[in-house]
Amino acid sequence: MEVNVLNMKGEKINTVDLPVAIFETSINVDLMHQAYVRQMANARLGTHKTKNRGEVSGGGRKPWRQKGTGRARQGSTRSPLWPGGGKAHTPRPRNYAKKMPLKMRRAALRSALSAKAAGNEIIVVDELKLDEVKTRLMAQALDVLAKDSSALIVIPAKDAVYEAVELSARNLPNAKTLLVNYLNIRDLLSYDKLILPLQALDAILDHLG
Repeated sequence: MEVNVLNMKGEKINTVDLPVAIFETSINVDLMHQAYVRQMANARLGTHKTKNRGEVSGGGRKPWRQKGTGRARQGSTRSPLWPGGGKAHTPRPRNYAKKMPLKMRRAALRSALSAKAAGNEIIVVDELKLDEVKTRLMAQALDVLAKDSSALIVIPAKDAVYEAVELSARNLPNAKTLLVNYLNIRDLLSYDKLILPLQALDAILDHLG
């Protein structure tokens, strides 16, 4: 698939062929959904907890005798039936992590990238470079490249040039920078546009090819 290569001003300066093995694969919606559910599940802490009747303080004394009062028998004031008692059948600490083979996770990423390419949501720029760390400069560049859409900016490596881009974009509500090695299904599906410097294309090919 051939796409235009733009500069920071949004002007076409060249064209480039996106790797077929990554950007023109079959779009497997079920696989992407499975990868998304896995990522969201793995992000859960699972630290939710309530106290059961054995963990609530007090309640060691039987509130009244077993028979002869006319009331229902009770053995503790910390029963789930009592105010201030323990809770029954409530969440307990647990691990929500799901496993998914590496090949399937990478196939899901290729499927998401192919969906982006098919929807003309990939913007390739010759280079992302700012003269200084300024949120205003990054916002102006995104207004030209992504218009009013949210944008995921993929950077190939951490160096001085891309560090300025990362620092300038981190306060923008509709933009996020991400290293190629940290590409994930959630971010790919959450942002409208995918901005790729030419160097990032080679890095993606090395990572997913």
